Amino acid sequence: MTFDPYLRRWNLVPDGEPIHTNSSDLLPVRLAGKPAMLKVARVNEEEVGHRLMVWWNGEGAARVLRHDGEAALLERVEGDLSLAEMVRAGQDDEASRILCATVAVLHARQARPWPELTPLERWFRTLEELAPQVGGVLATSLETARHLFREPRHLRPLHGDIHHGNVLHSRERGWLAIDPKGLIGERGFDYANIFCNPDPETATRPGRLARQTHVVAAAAELDQQRLLQWVLAYAGLSAAWHLEDDEPDLAAPTLEVARIAAAELGF
Repeated sequence: MTFDPYLRRWNLVPDGEPIHTNSSDLLPVRLAGKPAMLKVARVNEEEVGHRLMVWWNGEGAARVLRHDGEAALLERVEGDLSLAEMVRAGQDDEASRILCATVAVLHARQARPWPELTPLERWFRTLEELAPQVGGVLATSLETARHLFREPRHLRPLHGDIHHGNVLHSRERGWLAIDPKGLIGERGFDYANIFCNPDPETATRPGRLARQTHVVAAAAELDQQRLLQWVLAYAGLSAAWHLEDDEPDLAAPTLEVARIAAAELGF
């Protein structure tokens, strides 16, 4: 089994059922009696994310207790609060502010050099390929992304997938990020996926994107127009990924978010 070498090496005791995703295998474990999560990457992107979590050193993110290439032993974050549930309970603004506060900690400048990370622009290759074929709002998203990349601002190590399910509550340490992708790019990008979450119904609700643009821009100290441009670029990219995987139903909500953002920008 994937986990066995690390269970032996790090003296871990299984503490739950394994979880398998498209990119990783995870197993709840205990280390010296304390809860942890063993994560073994199956794609390079996850290994890059491991390196970024090591670099963060528990500042705004789950701690890395052990690390060896594809494998990371992480602090298991087990709180009683959920950002998605907060949104469903009518606390969308507060959830967005918590996400922004968490990202601010992740983006804080550190003296030590950051690890080798994936350039953000490289992520947009799928949009580059599909937008000319599909046209419409995808073409607008691509044009907007190219504009943003021509004059990047405030470069930082980026989480790459900030949303309501990737910031968890720890009873001891507050809100912590998990599952980074490990990018380097403009800090505004890290706020874009907030607008596509926590579910399609919320993301496409009339007036929601406009309101949250004000909330996030104020909380993150971002230019509102540039934030909208990142939302448009990211939503188009997300839709392109789903279309590439022949998942038009999953692409539809993010295409709608892109259209809403384009309308807010006057495109």
